[in-house]
Amino acid sequence: MAGVSTAATPILARAQGADAGPVQSVAEMGKTANASLTVNGRDHQLSFDVRSSLLDLLREHLQLTGTKKGCDHGQCGACTVLLDGRRVLSCLTLAVAVHNRSVTTIEGLGANVTLHPMQQAFIDNDAFQCGYCTPGQIMSAVACVNEGHANSDADIREYMSGNLCRCAAYPNIVAAVKQARPAMKTART
Repeated sequence: MAGVSTAATPILARAQGADAGPVQSVAEMGKTANASLTVNGRDHQLSFDVRSSLLDLLREHLQLTGTKKGCDHGQCGACTVLLDGRRVLSCLTLAVAVHNRSVTTIEGLGANVTLHPMQQAFIDNDAFQCGYCTPGQIMSAVACVNEGHANSDADIREYMSGNLCRCAAYPNIVAAVKQARPAMKTART
């Protein structure tokens, strides 16, 4: 087996009939973490695998599936949520890092049946096509306005550039951010 990478060694050993030792499952290798966090205004006490991402915690443990798993590498922005009011990519954020913090997902933006101004602006401006990226786009757009980066079309494009839309609804997304900005400033959202 000379010249073979160490990753391939157990596979080659099994193929040659050698005993590679007991194989542990992923669940056996992981350790459990406990965290308290507030998601969309509700407090949660959760126990989860220490390797879990915030995205997986939201989708698998809390059944909040509005936050999408796009690339799972932090390149598309589909998983964007607000952590203590700041946008983060939930696929790159370890769940253990959100202990005693506040998370807002797309499900937490509107109040009951009332849409958030940004959600309404996305509808009014047809700022989505297939809709897969829309939750992440809206969360980034809310952050863009709250961060003070929505003063020009160029600013909006720059500060929304981490969110990809495969359907190319970018001009409509910029229009939606511009529409929602005054309503958000009035409502202090």
